[in-house]
Amino acid sequence: MSVLPALQLRKPEIQGFDADDRLNVEHASDAGSLEASKSGRLPREAPPLVKHLTAIERHDLEIKLVRKIDIRLLPMLVLMYIMNYLDRNNIAAARLAGLEEELNLSSTQYLTALSILFVGYLLMQIPSNLFLNKLGKPALYLPTVMIIWGVISAATAGAQSFGGLIAIRFFLGFVEAAYFPGCLFFLSSWYTRKELGFRTAILYSGSLLSGAFSGLISAGITNGLDGAKGLRAWRWLFIIEGVITIVIAFAAYLFLPNFPRTTTWLTENERQLAIWRLDEDIGEDDWIGSEQQTFFHGMKLAFADIKMWILMVLLFCNVASGTVTNLFPTVVGTLGYSNIISLLLTVPPYVLGVITTFVNAWHADRTGERYFHITLPLYFAVIAFIIAASTTTTAPRYVAMMMMVPGVYTGYVVALAWISNTLPRPPAKRAAALAAINAVSNASSIYASYMYPESAGPRYAFIAICSATFLRFILVRLNKKLDRGETVEGAVVMGEGVPGEAASKGFRFVL
Repeated sequence: MSVLPALQLRKPEIQGFDADDRLNVEHASDAGSLEASKSGRLPREAPPLVKHLTAIERHDLEIKLVRKIDIRLLPMLVLMYIMNYLDRNNIAAARLAGLEEELNLSSTQYLTALSILFVGYLLMQIPSNLFLNKLGKPALYLPTVMIIWGVISAATAGAQSFGGLIAIRFFLGFVEAAYFPGCLFFLSSWYTRKELGFRTAILYSGSLLSGAFSGLISAGITNGLDGAKGLRAWRWLFIIEGVITIVIAFAAYLFLPNFPRTTTWLTENERQLAIWRLDEDIGEDDWIGSEQQTFFHGMKLAFADIKMWILMVLLFCNVASGTVTNLFPTVVGTLGYSNIISLLLTVPPYVLGVITTFVNAWHADRTGERYFHITLPLYFAVIAFIIAASTTTTAPRYVAMMMMVPGVYTGYVVALAWISNTLPRPPAKRAAALAAINAVSNASSIYASYMYPESAGPRYAFIAICSATFLRFILVRLNKKLDRGETVEGAVVMGEGVPGEAASKGFRFVL
C-alpha cells in the first residue's frame, strides 16, 4: 500500500515483521490513511535516493551508516561523560585525600558541598535541553559546555574555605547539567527505538567506568602527589582531572556531528537514509530546523502527557535507590581497610556494573522489550540493600556492595531509553521530557547526602517496579487500540505523542 513505502522497501526479517504482522500493519494503515485524509495529511514517501534502493542495498547501506554513526558519536560521548562524572563525584575521593581536614569542614559542611551541586544540576537541565533543540548544533554546544565545567572543576583546587567550595560546586552542577540530558536527546536524534537502548547503555557506561577509574586515579594521586609543589593530594586531584577535561573538550569539536540534516560528513545517500529511517520508525520527521522548535510548546506537551509523570516516578525512585553510590568510597571505607585499599575496592562493583549493563541493554534492544529488563535488576538491588542493612560482617557487606551498582544501574539505562521510546515526537517535547525526568530523578541526591538509610533502598526500588508496571499496562492498552485502527485517546492525544501517520505505518509503543 502507498502508506507503507518503507515496509515495502525492506525484507520482513530485516524490519522484524512476519507475514501476519504485515497484514496487521496494513489493516491499521487503512484506518490510518482514512484518518490522515480527514486531517488533510498526505502519506509520506521515502526520499528519492532511498526509494530506489533494493531491500538488500537498503539493508547493507543502513548497516554501514549505523556503524559510521557509532564510530563518530559513541567513543567521544563516552569519554566526555567519564570526565563529566569524574568532575562531579571526585569530591568523595578528595575527602579521603585531605579536603575535609585542610578546609576544616564539619561532616555537615562536607555533605552540603556534596549536595549543592545537584541544586544547580536540577535548575539548568530543562532550559539547556530546550536551548540545544533550538540551536541544533550539539557539536558546538556540548564541547563548549565541557570546557566551562573543566575550568570550574580545576578551580576547585583553589578553594580556601567552605563558602568558596560551595560556590564552585553550585556552578559546576549548573554547567554540567547540560551534558547528560543533552546526550540522551542527541542519541535519540540519530538512532531508532530498537537501537537506542544499547547506545544509551554505552553512553551511561561512562559513569560506571568513571566510578572505577576514580578509585584508581585517586589512589595514584593520593599515593604519589601528596605534598608535591606544596599542594595536598586533593588539590592535585581537581587540577589534573580538570585539565584533562578541557583537553578532551577541544578534541570533541573535531569529532562530534550535529543532527542528521546538518552534518557534513554524511554522503547525500547516507543523509537521506539517516533522516528517513527515523521518520519510518515513528511516522513523523524528527529535527528539521531551528525555526520549527519552540522553548515552551515542547515543555507544555511533555507536562500534559501522563506517561512522562509515570516515567519521572520510575526514574526518581531508581536513582534514589542508588544514591548510596554518591558516598561509595566512604561506604566501602566502613569495611575497615586503609584509604588506598578502600579506593581500590570501589573498582570491582563498577566493572561488574558495566558488564551487566551492556548485556542487559543489548538483549533489551535485541528483543524489543523494556519492562522486564528494567524491573528484574531492581529485584537484585532489593536483595543487596537488605543484606547490607542486616549484617556487619565484612564478606556479606562487600557482596552486597558488588550487587548494589549492577542492581540499580543495569535497568536504569533501559529506563532512560524507554523515555524516548514512549515520548518520541515532536523533538521539543522529547527534549523537555528527557531533561525534566533527569532533573527530578537527580533531586534525591540533594537530600540523600544527609539522610540516606540503607533501609530506604528497597522501598524506592519497589516503587520503581510498581511505576514500570503501571506504565506497561497503559502502553499495552494503547497498543491494542492501535491494533484495532482506533485513534489513540487520553495521554497520547494530550501529549500529541503519536502522530496519525505513525499509527498508519504500524507504530507501536515499545513494552
